[in-house]
Amino acid sequence: MLEIQQLASAAVAAVVGGRNLNVALAAQWQKHPQLTSQQRAAITDISYGTLRFGAQLEAVLAQLLAKPLRDESLRWLLLVALYQLQYTRAAPYAIVDNAVRCAAHVGEPQAAGLINAVLRNFLRRREALLAKAAHSDAGRYSYPQWWIDKLRAQYPRHFAAMLEAGNLHPPFTLRINRRRTTRDEYLALLAQHGIAATAVGAEAVTLARALPVERLPGFADGMVSVQDAAAQLAAPLLDAQDGMRALDACAAPGGKTTHLLEIASLELTALDSDATRLERVRQNLERLRLDARLLAADANDTAAWWDGKPFERILADVSCSASGVVRRHPDIKWLRRRGDIPQFVLQQQRLLGSLWRLLASGGKLLYTTCSVFQEENSLQVAEFLTRHADARVLPLCGVKTLDGTPEGQLLPDNEHDGFYYALLQKM
Repeated sequence: MLEIQQLASAAVAAVVGGRNLNVALAAQWQKHPQLTSQQRAAITDISYGTLRFGAQLEAVLAQLLAKPLRDESLRWLLLVALYQLQYTRAAPYAIVDNAVRCAAHVGEPQAAGLINAVLRNFLRRREALLAKAAHSDAGRYSYPQWWIDKLRAQYPRHFAAMLEAGNLHPPFTLRINRRRTTRDEYLALLAQHGIAATAVGAEAVTLARALPVERLPGFADGMVSVQDAAAQLAAPLLDAQDGMRALDACAAPGGKTTHLLEIASLELTALDSDATRLERVRQNLERLRLDARLLAADANDTAAWWDGKPFERILADVSCSASGVVRRHPDIKWLRRRGDIPQFVLQQQRLLGSLWRLLASGGKLLYTTCSVFQEENSLQVAEFLTRHADARVLPLCGVKTLDGTPEGQLLPDNEHDGFYYALLQKM
């Protein structure tokens, strides 16, 4: 556990320093190739959990410290150990003992004693410390205050449930490849392998617990793909028909690209600005035995890649704050800033305008984000409509929104992540 705590602390520190968690963990794996798969899983789980509940843990830690820490590495170590004590089943004595041993490597003589005193104090006063931490919004919900304030203002009836849903472990949902099998057939196949799952929507199943994809029956043969239930709505909403010319403008990693091709035989261009991420689209296409034209290019720079022939269908899954998928990426809570949102809005506005020029008359464009912030979603589309008299919003069949939320806005819950959809038609 000693090495696990050290490396998890280092990963958390890297995220707070501005690094993506997956990148931070990948650097750890490269630096420590001797780690077993079990150790990597433990480090990943602890890093995710510490970042997920970081604001609460920091509120607790502030009560336990008489003065600020001079060594920031001790802070990350304490947060990791507090997460383990509160949210894991590891023996408390082992957590404390290993944290003390980790502190001994810092070099300051008093570090080990401080860690020991703080963690044992937490174990003695746990309930009172957690109760006091919950007096603040950040300590109660484990989000930045600006994030809480924004959701409270935009979703006064739902903000608390949204914040709580964002702290849960995400559902592990599979999309059934309708070209290969049916949902009921695949549920029966899972049952044969002793894998518990339930049906979600028309073509999805959610497993009782997440599994490595290599353990999923039929995955290598293209029977299923991992995709959140809300994300699975995109392809059907676009209403693509056989023979149509279509564009997936922000394609990587390819979940929506491949879903479109499972539904209809299309002349599809999968575009992404990141050539490395586009490779994942190619891999997914190969596994599912589907074909598309892959193009690494900036969607805004249409003169560099567009052949001048309009598209009948365009999917615009734009870059966003990712505030609707924070439970899958808890590092977003630490990396995102209030000032980032206007920048995303400007990028989205520019891209939407660029793609609209490529759409054929009568064609449909699906605008989607994995955000719950209205500036990026309903307000963005409303602004677009004021500038484009040739655009109209079409109804969204099968998308159920809660009372008090904009049309097309899905809030995170037990079945799916937070997503937004708007289907636009050029008149």
